[in-house]
Amino acid sequence: MSKIVKTATGLLCGVVFMYGLYIITHGHLTPGGGFAGGVLVAGSFILLILAYGSDVLMLRKEETESSVTESSAILIVLILAVIGMFAGGAAFMNNYFQFGEVGELISAGVIPLYNIFIGMEVASALLTIFLAFVIYKKEVLK
Repeated sequence: MSKIVKTATGLLCGVVFMYGLYIITHGHLTPGGGFAGGVLVAGSFILLILAYGSDVLMLRKEETESSVTESSAILIVLILAVIGMFAGGAAFMNNYFQFGEVGELISAGVIPLYNIFIGMEVASALLTIFLAFVIYKKEVLK
């Protein structure tokens, strides 16, 4: 890629990543949340890979680390959901940790934790899919 593309990607990637984190952390107050923010976070990594190549993330086996992150994030979501079932009543994913003032960032109990880990899972899953395509392309072109 040209120097212009790399420079623009370097500037844009950080903004997209930070906006994705903002959407994830404020998902209980505004439209958005884990899925939408996770897509933006994955998009920032995909921009880096498209501009600088697949070696920019320094992954050893390409998609191994993103698969581990994806699996561990969804496992944590399931553990939080089961704890909600036992701690707060008979409802799966019950909000059992309510505190704070309504409308504030720390006000929704476990819902922000669900958003954070779902955002990690979505970002990792999309990045894993993209890296699988990159590996497939490398193998086909050999």
